[in-house]
Amino acid sequence: QVQVVESGGGLVQAGGSLTLSCVASGSISTLNAMGWYRQAPGKQRELVASITGRGTTNYADSVKGRFTISRDNGKNTVVLQMSSLKPDDAATYYCKINGVSMTPYRSLEVWGQGTLVTVSS
Repeated sequence: QVQVVESGGGLVQAGGSLTLSCVASGSISTLNAMGWYRQAPGKQRELVASITGRGTTNYADSVKGRFTISRDNGKNTVVLQMSSLKPDDAATYYCKINGVSMTPYRSLEVWGQGTLVTVSS
């Protein structure tokens, strides 16, 4: 079984910074793309940033230049560094991984439970 756990959410003032972390554990053979998504109340879940196994990154236009995604393949972790936060960034942030599980050997897509980010104006 594969688990994904996020951490690092909290309350921050507008203009401040916050770092989210996500670690994947369990029967993982290969980790491919890892990504961060967010969902604000009443809105659809949206992609914030993603990173492939080779390190190619992709960002939502709304966060380009402010957020940075990175990963540590040896530790099965992905980190989202957020700066210049705005009230519109407030949401529950979810981590998602794609890869291949070890036992049974099959493709997997696993979501974390989410971590809440609140931005005060």
